[in-house]
Amino acid sequence: MELNLEKEFADRAYQILASLVTPRPIALVTTASPDGQVNAAPFSFFNLLGANPPICAFAPGNRDDGMPKDTALNIRAMHEFVVNLVDETIAEKMNLCAASLPYGENELAHAGLTATPSSVVKPPRIAESPASLECLEWGTLQIGGNRVVIGLIKRLHLHDELFDAEKKRVRTEKLFTIGRMASPHWYCKTRERFEMKRPN
Repeated sequence: MELNLEKEFADRAYQILASLVTPRPIALVTTASPDGQVNAAPFSFFNLLGANPPICAFAPGNRDDGMPKDTALNIRAMHEFVVNLVDETIAEKMNLCAASLPYGENELAHAGLTATPSSVVKPPRIAESPASLECLEWGTLQIGGNRVVIGLIKRLHLHDELFDAEKKRVRTEKLFTIGRMASPHWYCKTRERFEMKRPN
């Protein structure tokens, strides 16, 4: 089966790709507007892209009317954001942040999540998130109808039990993030894992 995503399947590209490339990590992104209004929204078109310097990227789309979503507007104005990772304990609250609320209405309050101050950026972190990445916008790429925001990760916050300070490593056995599966409503847990060592 060969699908042409430029022609006969162009209108199904999102549904097909989002159901195929799985699982995807979820970025629950917090931003702030110039007047200090906080916004929170989840994105599964997200990942790390490098470590020297540490960078990540996500792709905030547009509203149905073609206007950029609040996240994109806030980053355009303020050039900073926080990526909050999503684990099993906040999965339902993350989903509540996806609701289309009026501009300026606080999704964190709507979802029952706690804003806590960041160290070097204005948008708050989410206290319940297992880990948060404070980011400065490196740049935003516009590729056709896609907007890709690239962030320089300036600070990493994670819950104390998730970090072994002596070995300087994340205790991955205690981190139970969730992943995005098939469009539109499917997710997965990451408890079932296996080890496969890279050959010499």
